[in-house]
Amino acid sequence: MGWQQKAMNLLNSSFLKQPFHILTVTLLSLLLPLSFLLLSRISCANFYYLLTLSTTNSSPPLESSTNLCDFCSSLFLYSTPFLLYILVSIVSIAALIHALTGKVTIIVEPPSPIFRPRLYAAWIFLCTLQVCVGLGIEESIATGIDGSSLRSLDKCNLLSRVVFFFGLHETMLHWCRVVVKPVVDDTVFGGAREEMWVERGVMAASFGWLWWWRLRDEIESLVVVTMAKKELSMNIGVTDFVGWWLYYVTVTIGMVRVVKGFIWLAVVSCRRRRGRNNVTTHSFGDPEDKV
Repeated sequence: MGWQQKAMNLLNSSFLKQPFHILTVTLLSLLLPLSFLLLSRISCANFYYLLTLSTTNSSPPLESSTNLCDFCSSLFLYSTPFLLYILVSIVSIAALIHALTGKVTIIVEPPSPIFRPRLYAAWIFLCTLQVCVGLGIEESIATGIDGSSLRSLDKCNLLSRVVFFFGLHETMLHWCRVVVKPVVDDTVFGGAREEMWVERGVMAASFGWLWWWRLRDEIESLVVVTMAKKELSMNIGVTDFVGWWLYYVTVTIGMVRVVKGFIWLAVVSCRRRRGRNNVTTHSFGDPEDKV
């Protein structure tokens, strides 16, 4: 019994809780940018499938149209893209409202500690989302669907990419603070816990790696597919419009973040100048007092 008690004490110690907490929060937070990646691949698959049907003389861009059909059907069976569009839209709107006003009006932060049935339901939702996104991305890799193949049609400039990067990072942070972190904090530590700089660093590094690895080449399929369909006089579906709308909502969030960053820098620089002027005044004294 002695070694079992020691093992339980080791598991309950903060030495193992902290790394497990950071790893869990990071992986669940990355579900949001991975959802954007999956939605971009869904748009790309739909575009290629419709292009294959409309052109009879050219060969399909992928292996075969059967693979495209299997991919689309498997996505509807396993990852439920319609629900994924709704979820990402809600989180993006909430992040935009939070960026503009500093308040959350759509997603309400849960109290601490979370009521047990709500905690179980939250874990079921997060695990289901993890499985759906994972299966969808795995199926897209198996069928060879890659949003970077539309790079030749890409008309987005470097500035929009940078702003979208900041917007997606801000949306992911909002998803983490409102949904992921309260659930993980209550499960691991039994209540709310302040965000540490280590968590922010690990999350930022993970997001940066994911962006450099896949997102920077594929995420713009959300807007490129809509533009390409418009130029080819193809029907633009609801999912295409939602993907285009999500892209520019995220760009707006990034613009708000960049503007707030410049305002913060201006305020800090003004305070430093005032501090230096006050120091100079106190050092040399008031000229009227000397007279």
